[in-house]
Order: sequence, then structure tokens, then C-alpha cells
Amino acid sequence: MEKIVFLDRDGVINEFPGFGNYVTKWEEFKFIPGSLEGIRKLTEQSFKLFIVSNQAGVAKGLYTPKDLEKINAKMLEQIKKSGGKISGIYYCIHSSEDNCSCRKPKTGLMHKALEENSLRYDKAFFIGDAFSDMEAARSFGAKTILVLSGIEKISNRANWGFEPDYVFENLLLAAEYLSSCYA
Repeated sequence: MEKIVFLDRDGVINEFPGFGNYVTKWEEFKFIPGSLEGIRKLTEQSFKLFIVSNQAGVAKGLYTPKDLEKINAKMLEQIKKSGGKISGIYYCIHSSEDNCSCRKPKTGLMHKALEENSLRYDKAFFIGDAFSDMEAARSFGAKTILVLSGIEKISNRANWGFEPDYVFENLLLAAEYLSSCYA
């Protein structure tokens, strides 16, 4: 049984590019301060980390799957240099109109990550910056951790469909909390 953390990408690991915008090349990818350290801390505590992210810009023709792979490779290189380890990256490259099973808030990406890695979990958490992440986590049965470093803001709390299990300013603070609780 493993300790699993699912991470959204944009707004959690790297800066949210803004509504309707996408990170289409490495030069546009900017790590959020502390995110690399947060990933390292979780790695040191033996959490299995998976990135699960909607990337509809591919379906919209704004960048290609190969462009996405290049960004992934550079991101993983920087994560590894900082002492972190990502066990897998799972993206939905469909548009919302495709009604696929992998686009969050659906849970297909998380199920695929576990199946492809033959994992069963004891504890599962999802760290995301959007309420669709929280909905996916809740549907999957993972603890919901909302970070305020991307889309969602505390000022919008009255409009949240439910209260996440945890709310932190960023990935580093979430990682420090999980590391202290599950050391």
C-alpha cells in the first residue's frame, strides 16, 4: 500500500498562464517559488507523485503532443535536479466537448496512473488549484488539498461547492504539512 499524491500542473507546479492561455513551450513554463522544494519534500517522505492535468490546448491546435512531451522532459529534469521524483505524468488532451473519461473533474487519469503502475493506496491526496481538481479528488476518494497559487482564490470561498479537506497558499506549504503528518 502506497502513499499517493496527485498533482495538478498549471497553478500548482508552474505559474497559471491565465484563463484561455496555455503553456505551449518550455520558455513559458515558470516554476512557482517553492514548488520544486515541495516536490522534493514529498519524495523524501516516500510519497508516489503523479501529475494529472487537463491540457486542452492540444485539442485546440495551440501546441502538439510532442511540444507537451518536450515541456514534460524539461520539467522532469528540473524536478530531478532538485531531488524530487515524479512517478508518472497523465494528461487529458481533449476538449471539454469530447466528453472523455479522462478530463477532470472525471477520475480517469487517476485510475490510469494506479493501473499502469500496479498500485494500491493507503492514503491518497490531490493537490490542485481549481475546484475541478477538488471535485475529481472527492469523486476518486482522495483527500482534497486546494492551493491558492493558481485559479482559485479564498475570496471565492462562498461559491465553492464544498469545503476542501485542506487549503494552503502553495504546494510547498501543503508538502510541509503532509510531510509532518505522514513522516
